[in-house]
Amino acid sequence: MSIFASELIGTMILIIFGGGVVGGVVLKDSKAEGAGWVVITIAWGLAVTMAVYAVGNFSGAHINPAVTLGLAAAGEFPWAKVPLYVTAQMIGAFIGGVVVFFNYLPHWKKTEDQGAKLAVFSTDPAIRSPFSNLVSEMVGTFVLLMGLMFIGANEFTEGLNPLIVGALIVAIGMSLGGATGYAINPARDLGPRIAHALLPIPGKGGSDWGYAWIPVVGPILGGVYGALFYQAVFLGEFSISFWGLSAVMAVILIGAAKSELQKGTTTADKAERKVS
Repeated sequence: MSIFASELIGTMILIIFGGGVVGGVVLKDSKAEGAGWVVITIAWGLAVTMAVYAVGNFSGAHINPAVTLGLAAAGEFPWAKVPLYVTAQMIGAFIGGVVVFFNYLPHWKKTEDQGAKLAVFSTDPAIRSPFSNLVSEMVGTFVLLMGLMFIGANEFTEGLNPLIVGALIVAIGMSLGGATGYAINPARDLGPRIAHALLPIPGKGGSDWGYAWIPVVGPILGGVYGALFYQAVFLGEFSISFWGLSAVMAVILIGAAKSELQKGTTTADKAERKVS
């Protein structure tokens, strides 16, 4: 199998299982309707595991542009191959979203909630606050890249690595995913979001393009920084890129905290004026 086909198929498998479980949980009259967040996070972990088992021997199963870019930034992957990997991942994610659409054909008309339909394909925040949502995606993907490097630094029984990676995804979802739905993968969000925009889904509503940049930019920043952080702190390989991105991350974190604190102060002031 070619590297391009490997990344395409691996990412497609990821979305078929991952988008599929969300469809089962949120679409009306599905047998899994209402199964909840725990089911979703476990299935996403297994989705990654199955994708890695399927194509890991061919391309390394990045199945995520943030992983590809993070490894390239850390010097662990050639930059020349990045466009090939990312293109394959985006196409695979789009095809995966189309497959999920066909799997739940009778359920789209039954489901009136437009947000639920979009959730089958892409993420959205629990509380919409752009700076904070960006931080959440950065943190989740930061942990993902560091976790992948932790795992790579240890020796496991042959064939066990994909299960450990899947467990990492479950842990991120359960611990950090409640804020934005933990895209932690630009292809995972953007590819199916494009499918949602193009597919003839009954009563689907908009594809929320105003939010779409966050699960792309956040994972890229967090993934690259996670890889550089691991190299710097754990291996002692500090770089200009690490220090520069550290400054960028600090500005974003401080800006997000300041924004939320100001909102809190404004809300308290309004409440006080109403009481008085």
